[in-house]
Amino acid sequence: MKYEAVIGLEIHSELKTDTKIFCGCATTFGAEQNTHVCPVCLGLPGVLPTINRRVVEFAIKAGLATNCKINKYSKFDRKNYYYPDLPKNWQTSQYDLPIAYAGHVEIDIDGEKRVIRLTRIHMEEDAGKLVHSGTTIKDSSSSNVDYNRTGVPLIEIVSEPDMHSAAEARAYMEKIKSILEYIDVSNCKMEEGNLRADINVSLRPIGSEKLGIRTEMKNINSFKALEDAINYEIDRQAEILDDGGKIIQETRTWNPEKGITQSMRSKEDAHDYRYMPEPDLPPIVTTDEEIEAFRRSLPELPDERRARLIKNGLNEYDAGIITSSRAMAEYFDAVVDFGADLKAAANWIMGDLSKNLNSDGLTIENSPVDAKRLAEMIKLIANGTISGKIAKKVFAEMWISPDSPEKIVKDKGLVQITDTSAIEGVIDEVIAKNPKAVEEYRGGKKKALGALVGQVMKLTKGKANPQIVNKLLENKLEA
Repeated sequence: MKYEAVIGLEIHSELKTDTKIFCGCATTFGAEQNTHVCPVCLGLPGVLPTINRRVVEFAIKAGLATNCKINKYSKFDRKNYYYPDLPKNWQTSQYDLPIAYAGHVEIDIDGEKRVIRLTRIHMEEDAGKLVHSGTTIKDSSSSNVDYNRTGVPLIEIVSEPDMHSAAEARAYMEKIKSILEYIDVSNCKMEEGNLRADINVSLRPIGSEKLGIRTEMKNINSFKALEDAINYEIDRQAEILDDGGKIIQETRTWNPEKGITQSMRSKEDAHDYRYMPEPDLPPIVTTDEEIEAFRRSLPELPDERRARLIKNGLNEYDAGIITSSRAMAEYFDAVVDFGADLKAAANWIMGDLSKNLNSDGLTIENSPVDAKRLAEMIKLIANGTISGKIAKKVFAEMWISPDSPEKIVKDKGLVQITDTSAIEGVIDEVIAKNPKAVEEYRGGKKKALGALVGQVMKLTKGKANPQIVNKLLENKLEA
């Protein structure tokens, strides 16, 4: 491609508070339309907002966790625009003095580390929700307005235009999601709109430093949609430029059914919003001591945890997967704390456990196999009580039974056979019944040993110790 894509994200994250940012209405998802509303969040005359202090706390923690500077003097502003889901005709947001600024996070793309700069993090209220009759606003004949979401607290995390591919944008958003989950300020449920992104995309000739005309795609709420929308928009803009056309600065919407972006309206600049200081809310003043207290309250963050696991002996890939979510990382730490081997714990969590969770539509917090029982099973493999193959049968039983792995092994008769005399008897039988494989092995075809081992394991129903079987077979065949 002769163009370089330049991408920036504005990530909106709903904060994990019980009540809205400026009133006492509930923030719970899925309530009957227009039931979580009051005169304040509806913007009725004669009412005054009050700031939810938990929102400020969460915003500061998010800033610290993303290496931002914290503004000790911050204020709210009115962002003026008209849209049906905005009952006041302005959104209470922040403009020139956001709560946090000048941060950065690190992402990993194909083993290469990249730093993505954060311009700012600011607090604001969410707007309501348009409930369209069709798939998107473009193919709908009517729309209803649900104001339950109006006033739900948000932080908007604005990146610099430091990304150049859909893969980088996805990695960045995944990293932000992981950080917010670790510090427990957002549920980050993208399917519920807890986490969504506005994407800014422009193209410029390779080697140029000048930014091209950008388009914005609003309210992308899945990682797949993020990548698909960016890739489509890059191709669309490149085609226009190749044909000698000009890109229009506009807001577009992603149509997942058609796999295309569609124009919605011209894109506004900041001055078009006529920002003004919010007269009904006092400024937010935060002391150095308060900021340091928030910093000390932060848990171990993804990058720190990943570094610790690598130092303890886990490879970079496994450590990256394990620490991608706080729930998985805590489950992993618990399994290891209960005495399981580090690498074995990672393999079982990323393998059979994740596979079963996905197939049953469960999260790791709701896993039928808790950390203690998984650790006990892994230790049975380590001490030779069961083989890795038998362990898969034990794990499958643990998934549907509350019994300990020891009890399952005993009740099902799954204890590994390590008695060499018992195994030798089976080996003698296998050698007698498979003269061709024996001849091939003795003739130099070492792969034939695998077939003989398989026959021994079949006759012992997988209970013979594979290492002992291999050793005894080799001794007998080479005698």
